[in-house]
Amino acid sequence: MSSATLNPDFTEIKRRQQAVWSAGDYAMIGTTLQIVGERLCEAVDIQAGSDVLDVAAGNGNATLAAARRFARVTSTDYVGTLLERGRERAAAERLDVTFQEADAETLPFRDNVFDVALSTFGVMFTPNQDKAAAELIRVVRRGGRIGLANWTPDGFIGQLLKIVGKHMPPPAGIRPPTLWGTEPRLRDLFPGHGIDSSAQTFTFRYKSPEHWLDVFRTYYGPTNRAFASLDAEKQSVLEADILDLLNTSNRGGSKTLIIPGEYLEVVITKR
Repeated sequence: MSSATLNPDFTEIKRRQQAVWSAGDYAMIGTTLQIVGERLCEAVDIQAGSDVLDVAAGNGNATLAAARRFARVTSTDYVGTLLERGRERAAAERLDVTFQEADAETLPFRDNVFDVALSTFGVMFTPNQDKAAAELIRVVRRGGRIGLANWTPDGFIGQLLKIVGKHMPPPAGIRPPTLWGTEPRLRDLFPGHGIDSSAQTFTFRYKSPEHWLDVFRTYYGPTNRAFASLDAEKQSVLEADILDLLNTSNRGGSKTLIIPGEYLEVVITKR
């Protein structure tokens, strides 16, 4: 039986995922990705005064980018501590943003109320992908847009997640989140709607492979929980696998770490 034909317990899987993203402090990683939110808001052509929803917002990269463009922004995530980090950032810039805990698969909003919905490396990690996509379509007005930034399967983060999955296998029946970074899967998720996508690059810049590993092991939920779940011997193997990926991908030479991370920037127009 293929994984796609299984009937996973989405409630239990979501509980475990929430624990993963609550581990460490994703805000320390998320802030470095701010440029992705800025690019995405330009791609969807955010207009002042528009109603914008940021789904699985983390600590608010797309949220802040939209608010800087004078949109009316509602920022949502199912990890309350991440919303607190977003709230702190908005307050520091004196931006007027509404923050609300919400599950991307059951958004607590009426149909057709937002001009734009956004998600940067967030909604792609929902266990029930079809339900999350349907919710994005539901809350956006006809003619409105959905802007997504999704890691690709073969990009740097896609390869990292494959390594982590080898050491800590994902629940049976769950599709890889990086499928959101492929055009065929997006057409399956958003049938009948206009889809424009383009490959983009976010460049990871750290002091060294060891520095990157220390930061991600400490703050990034998936790697934090993977190391925590393994004994010392298996942790060493995981560390070696990740360092091999980092050294192979590094374009910065021996004195620094520069790694291009491919993602798919997507603009969906609701029809």
